[in-house]
Amino acid sequence: MLVGFSAAQPAPPAVGVVRAERQQITQIDEFIGRIQAVRRVALVARVTAFLEKRMFVEGSEVKQGDLLYQLEQPPFQAQVDASKANVEQLEAQHRNAQVTLNRAQELLRTASGPQANVDTALAAERAMAAQISGAQAQLKTAEINLGYTEIRAPIDGQITSTAVTEGNVVSPGSGTLATIVSQDPMYVIFTVSNRTRLDLRSRYAPKGGYGAVVIKLRLADGTIYEQDGKLDYISPTVAETTDTLTFRGVIANPVYLGTPPGQPGARQLVDGGFVTVRLEGVQPVTVLAIPRAAVLSDQQGDYVYVVDAQSRAQVRRIQLGQSTPSTAVITSGLKEGELVISEGLQRVRADQPVSAGPASPPPPMGGANNASAPENTTLPEVASEQPAGQPARKPGTRP
Repeated sequence: MLVGFSAAQPAPPAVGVVRAERQQITQIDEFIGRIQAVRRVALVARVTAFLEKRMFVEGSEVKQGDLLYQLEQPPFQAQVDASKANVEQLEAQHRNAQVTLNRAQELLRTASGPQANVDTALAAERAMAAQISGAQAQLKTAEINLGYTEIRAPIDGQITSTAVTEGNVVSPGSGTLATIVSQDPMYVIFTVSNRTRLDLRSRYAPKGGYGAVVIKLRLADGTIYEQDGKLDYISPTVAETTDTLTFRGVIANPVYLGTPPGQPGARQLVDGGFVTVRLEGVQPVTVLAIPRAAVLSDQQGDYVYVVDAQSRAQVRRIQLGQSTPSTAVITSGLKEGELVISEGLQRVRADQPVSAGPASPPPPMGGANNASAPENTTLPEVASEQPAGQPARKPGTRP
């Protein structure tokens, strides 16, 4: 009689599990932004004259009132002197007209002078007064034109290179001589989709609105700018072609690391530069979170494997909130305390037994701030959206 014996059952695959727990995180949204100067002034000539001297260093910072260009002054000074002389001459004639008027009025009281003489003298006196007013206006115009021969800085800021050199004739039609760009503070301009605006509004309205949001910047070299900013403007109109709104923040731009004030490159933020704008909540929020490596995706969406009471792996469909490369925020589909498989996923099959053990601890985050501040690595206009036709691939996604 043949004795039959069955093949040994394979051991359940070993997997690492973590417990879904609530954590405190700082909510962050990222957008591409551009730095913009708060004030910008184009310097132009107000009179026609020869440019005698440039008084500034190109690219340096200037103060309001600094003399920047000196134009030829003698012709305008001569006009001022001539206008002054004309005013003085008319004032002398006016005094004579007043004397004549007073004499005619005295004679009229004695009945030896006709009324016609008084009327003539009065008309002459008033005509001279009017001429004086006109001459004084001409003098004022001449003095203004003389003042225009000194082109001074109307604001504090950094000045560009000059477009016209000494010895050339400049005029109001010569165009911009140079431009002054204010340096501190700076605006940061970025666009936000209307859908994201509504999400931000609902998220922060109970906490004081956009006043509960702080702006941080990531510079082009990847470093986080040390100054914080605040939102100060949101456009009232949605762009029809892109369904976006313009947001604007204001942020300080002090002199960098002891660089001598007024020197080129003394500040980190430069007008027109691209930055990554991070909108961070002032107060952390409590969310249900698991390692991002535990999240898988297929055509139906995101899911994880959980270990049930019979030590079997079960598929659980989930909805993700704002997540980071290391942490997935779960908005629905999981309960606090459930065991989620985060290691050995390639060996797991639905409804199959597994041998669960604690997952390896995550690597150090590099500081408490990083541990509590998730980073949105998607950098389109809306941090949580993916470009059309390019589905997201998450760590742990099956190919």
